[in-house]
Amino acid sequence: MQTEQRAHTGRQAEIDYYDLVRDDRVHSRLYTDPLIFEDEMEKIFYGGWVYIGHESEIPEPGDYCLKWIGRQSVIMCRDEDGRVHAFMNRCRHRGNSVCQWERGNANFFRCAYHGWTYRNTGELVGVPYRDRYPHLEQKDLGLTPVPFTGSYRGFLFGSLRDPGMGLHEYLGPAVLREIDNFCDLSPLGEIEVRAGVQKSTYRGNWKLQAENVVDGYHVAFVHQSFFDLHKVRHPGESNPVNSLVNATSYDLGNGHTKLLPVSILSGLRDAPWFADYVRALEAAHGKERAQELVATGETHMLVFPNMAILQSQIRVIYPRAVDQTDVHYYVVRWKGIPDAMTERLLRRHEEFFGPAGFGSPDDVEMFERSQVGLNARVDPWLLLIRGQGSEERDDLGVLVGRYDDEVTQRAFWRRYRQVMTA
Repeated sequence: MQTEQRAHTGRQAEIDYYDLVRDDRVHSRLYTDPLIFEDEMEKIFYGGWVYIGHESEIPEPGDYCLKWIGRQSVIMCRDEDGRVHAFMNRCRHRGNSVCQWERGNANFFRCAYHGWTYRNTGELVGVPYRDRYPHLEQKDLGLTPVPFTGSYRGFLFGSLRDPGMGLHEYLGPAVLREIDNFCDLSPLGEIEVRAGVQKSTYRGNWKLQAENVVDGYHVAFVHQSFFDLHKVRHPGESNPVNSLVNATSYDLGNGHTKLLPVSILSGLRDAPWFADYVRALEAAHGKERAQELVATGETHMLVFPNMAILQSQIRVIYPRAVDQTDVHYYVVRWKGIPDAMTERLLRRHEEFFGPAGFGSPDDVEMFERSQVGLNARVDPWLLLIRGQGSEERDDLGVLVGRYDDEVTQRAFWRRYRQVMTA
């Protein structure tokens, strides 16, 4: 076993990420090599900030749900005093997972193997045959917290090792502003992530989805069937692809990226309840801020490495193996908006992103085709030169390009190389 570990470590030491990730191209090996995948788990998913979940998923004392940091199972729960915790889903006795249900409400978590029992504060409160343990410090054997956690507007992040910077610094002012805009589309300034979760799995590398979610180039080609159907279903609305003519892509720093405009409010302005919604926004945020939100409040953003906020969803990418990825879609409800608006946004999500929709299934097909091609031994390089050199800086110093340029992909890979060579 020790020999295998030394060999594994030695081979990882041979990986030259400066050679594999260049300024204008990346190597196919980054998507196909199991050793690189394991290296990513250690350096990206266990060594830096990763999104866990939204605190509104557990609104009541005792609520809990299972989440993941990389391939590590995590319990996100709210204790009886309303405090939110993130614990490793692992008994301190023999390592069994203590929580099996995806979500629920419980005051205690009990390991089914030997009966060790923990409060939802993490405290170990039950050890069967306690008298047979001569030297057991029960107070020191509670559920292990995720070592580093941070939260902003209910978005909870964690890291298994010291991430080297605070959460706010990691997200940066541009991402914090995008999250503010997203949450402030609610007149109450709050979102709810309680509509359940839609799940998909594809046979491909996790980075294919991370790149795609902020890829404006593919939209008019991969999703042509959706645009054709949209003309039939919504003849009074403008074709969504038309909004891309003057759209832009952004490098927000630290690998975070954005596309705009992809408006959740387009096509809703003629609804009878829309004026009431705008008045509620004005009453809550002031007229100038409300108009700003109506014009540009939505976002379409990837938070490195694996969480996206776009339209009315939070999307989380879970790497399982070098060629297998799970994707979870959490539909958001904005508190204080008209019920008819919530329903319309849900139907819109289903139409494009749902299992029978015309968006996500198309993308998944592309990911699996990509994984097939990426295994080719000949001509292994992937180009990232679209729009390179024509980017500009906006008044906040953010790097901006056309929506179909590869600004977002280059930003992702720069951060990737930085983390993998740290």
